[in-house]
Amino acid sequence: MKPRFTALKGVSDVLPPETGLWRKIENAACEVMGPYGYDEIKPPVMEQTELFLRSIGDSSDIVAKEMYSFTDKGGRNVSLRPEGTASIVRAYVEHNLSLRPAPQKFLYFGPMFRYERPQKGRQRQFYQLGAECFGVADPGIDAEMITMLVSFLEKIGLKGVSLEINSIGCKECRPAFKENLKAFFTPHLDSLCPDCQRRYEQNPLRILDCKVERCIQIRQNAPLISETLCQDCKDHFSGLIGLLDAMGTSYFFNPHMVRGLDYYTRTVFEVKSEGLGAQNAVAAGGRYDLLVSEFGGPDTPAIGFAAGMERLAMLLKEAATGEEVFPGAASPAIFIATLGKEAATEALKIASRLRAAGKRVEIGWSGSLKSQMRKADKSGAGHVVMIGEDELKTGKFKWKNLKDGSSGETAKEELLAKF
Repeated sequence: MKPRFTALKGVSDVLPPETGLWRKIENAACEVMGPYGYDEIKPPVMEQTELFLRSIGDSSDIVAKEMYSFTDKGGRNVSLRPEGTASIVRAYVEHNLSLRPAPQKFLYFGPMFRYERPQKGRQRQFYQLGAECFGVADPGIDAEMITMLVSFLEKIGLKGVSLEINSIGCKECRPAFKENLKAFFTPHLDSLCPDCQRRYEQNPLRILDCKVERCIQIRQNAPLISETLCQDCKDHFSGLIGLLDAMGTSYFFNPHMVRGLDYYTRTVFEVKSEGLGAQNAVAAGGRYDLLVSEFGGPDTPAIGFAAGMERLAMLLKEAATGEEVFPGAASPAIFIATLGKEAATEALKIASRLRAAGKRVEIGWSGSLKSQMRKADKSGAGHVVMIGEDELKTGKFKWKNLKDGSSGETAKEELLAKF
């Protein structure tokens, strides 16, 4: 039968048992990042459009092409969030969190929205987990966050990834770099893609992030930001490298790397995987030391990263085999087959006790014993407990281990200890 309704293009359902894998990823993030002092924050999915125009920058593809924006019934210009940092910074400023002792550290999970061509690991509604830290300018916090991210990826079992880092300077040294870039690209302007021709005028750094092949070829010999970094930025970056070396964190210095959002300053980093094609970033982030003050808060250094849930789940599924990839979406430990109304009532009471003890339990409810046994087998249950008239009279319930075929009888009061 053809369904009457289907999901929109670029918007997907996440179904069991894959939701168990997502839960594993989220739980691992909490387990790894909690000891670092990160507490979960839940910002809204809608914000004033101006929030993203101000933070992301109108030269970015997100603002120019991809935001879901609309006018609500109150006449306000509203957008579904295309990324998480702007909302966290807005909350930090709005609730005066700068008055609390630094650093302030936050962890978030949730959907983001961008109108772009659906691709491997990326949908128009996609999910991210992210972390943001406010109040520390020292490169030590950069090293701490990067090391925490690597530890998280190791915790969930992700392999075959590489860490790339760079510094893109600050408001003191970046203007000179932009001028150098414009001078370099001027003779090639007609050969750049239409988007990069626009970026040339608005923000030439974005040309370095273009994925069009001819633009990639043209920029091969473009100037490097490292050639124009001020001394403070050089010292900050060398401090970060020294700390990563001291902590044994492997990295690759990528002098060509920039980030797709305008608010980044100094440290930027990406974790990449070979299994995702051209759009191969699993997680990415960097410093944004000016954004809090631009939102009306005090001068506050900050750093953060975000990781795509779909991409993490996809890589974990490709790397694993069998049920191990879907922890948390387990089959029932116990299936209770019942014969008769009184047996079903007793099964409900027994199941309640077992579930309170953390056991996953399903009840057959109806059908012959044979049909319920088939249902139990299909469910992947470990044990079947059978309740009929005789079991109700004697208080002893038959059971069978569906994994090894063993069987026996257990008194009702001993069921909890047995299973």
